[in-house]
Amino acid sequence: MKNKELFLINWICKQAVQRVPRGRKSTIRLGIGDDAAILASPPNGRELLITTDLVVEGAHFQPDTHPARALGHKVLARGLSDIAAMGGTPLYCLLSLCLPSWAGREWLKQFYQGLFDLARGSRVALVGGDLAAGRLFAADIVVIGSAPRGRALRRSGARPGDILYVSGPLGGSALGLERLAQGRSAKDPAVRRHLYPQPRLDVRLAAATAAMDISDGLSLDLYRLTRASRVGADVQSAGIPLWPGASLDQALHGGEDYELLFTLPTGRRPPRGSTAIGAITARRRLTLDNKPLPIQGFQHDL
Repeated sequence: MKNKELFLINWICKQAVQRVPRGRKSTIRLGIGDDAAILASPPNGRELLITTDLVVEGAHFQPDTHPARALGHKVLARGLSDIAAMGGTPLYCLLSLCLPSWAGREWLKQFYQGLFDLARGSRVALVGGDLAAGRLFAADIVVIGSAPRGRALRRSGARPGDILYVSGPLGGSALGLERLAQGRSAKDPAVRRHLYPQPRLDVRLAAATAAMDISDGLSLDLYRLTRASRVGADVQSAGIPLWPGASLDQALHGGEDYELLFTLPTGRRPPRGSTAIGAITARRRLTLDNKPLPIQGFQHDL
């Protein structure tokens, strides 16, 4: 592992330095390759956002169905989506990997290629991380961003009467996972949706009262948002935008769509492309077409 580790560290350092997005170099006092990164403080009027996300072989992906490049993309996308849900701008990331024997050099180069491709488009710089050997692959991504001081969105701001929105169609990732198991390739739009999710950093949520990303399924994530806000919600199934070919069940419970779920006061114009799916209620329960909404979606067996 020592020779492999030295090679990988040197290669990752070189790639990270070469791929620092324009405009980020001046804020990185010391980047990847030392014991810690040194970063400039955010400008006056902004504060830091920090999120972390863990991806584990067997729980979140299967090596035989997830290409290395797609996995690198998804690992970073999960963290970027959290920053988007807080109404923030991503700046830097750190990545720690646990590498099993099957993750060879070429596989890892493809993995990092997927991560760097998304990082470039999102103007995010890789500034640190760690490597270790283990039986299963695991990736821990840390993403650092910023938001206007006191303006970061939370799950706890929804109020009765607010309109509930989603930023795009749902169910595509669940449909893609199903088709991936059937042998479909990334040429299938749903399969690509599953393998290469696009964090919605383009959605402007300045007027939103609460928000979160849909990573574990609409029903479960809506439950989390309403619980944090101490409210309820009534969802109208006819309003839920479905990915072409996806079922309502996949849209409600499938997960990994990485669209944004958010609330706006009545009368406020929603971001382009978003769809109203219901309303926030004072009564603390979730309903679908005025009937109890089952709370399902992805949960770990802890």
